[in-house]
Amino acid sequence: MEQRVRVHKVRPGGEEIRVVQPWQASAPARLALRDDHHWLSMYVDRAGAEQLVALWSLAARSARSLIHLPIRTNRPPDGITGDGGPGDGGPVALDLVLAHHSLRFPTASWKEVRARLGRGRPHTTATPDDDFPDESAIDHRRRTWPTYRDHLAFDLAAHTLFVIGSPTAFREHGTALRDLVTRAPSHSHHHPPPAHYCVELSSGPWPGTHARRGVPGRLHIQYAGDWRV
Repeated sequence: MEQRVRVHKVRPGGEEIRVVQPWQASAPARLALRDDHHWLSMYVDRAGAEQLVALWSLAARSARSLIHLPIRTNRPPDGITGDGGPGDGGPVALDLVLAHHSLRFPTASWKEVRARLGRGRPHTTATPDDDFPDESAIDHRRRTWPTYRDHLAFDLAAHTLFVIGSPTAFREHGTALRDLVTRAPSHSHHHPPPAHYCVELSSGPWPGTHARRGVPGRLHIQYAGDWRV
């Protein structure tokens, strides 16, 4: 799959950091992400799901880059409670960053890095359409083995959710995300409201537990094809 992105290079401490952001299309994709404190909630329309899957595939192949979706100013679909404002105990709106664990990026420095991002330069990337394995090829039982290391990890910094993992972790979880593009749009035709299509990702081997520093360990991604704000 081909996509247009912006590439930024910053040197906050002497070492170059490469940040990749999606190019703003004429018909922008809709994505919103919030920290609901007990879990993390994300909402995507069809274009948003396609963008998320494409950038997720790019993250699996970009070991030296931070993939940044600047979406914290986006409002969730109509009917979702809470205004996303910080400091009132309600949901908090977030950006999203996808990063390889081998990069060992210090998330505490993200606020400074983000402040130094300029216009960036346009770039076209291409990833294979079959970048994610078939569901039948994934042995989910391995994720409970003590020696297994290809889990996702979540962290929060500067109103940003960091999803950190290995190429294997991104590809295997990308299989579930791909269903937001291939299966979710037709779900409402077969399942009347209030049923919805969603994908859940977890931090570490056990769903529902908290990640480090009390970060919610579950990310619920809901398809919102009829997005009204």
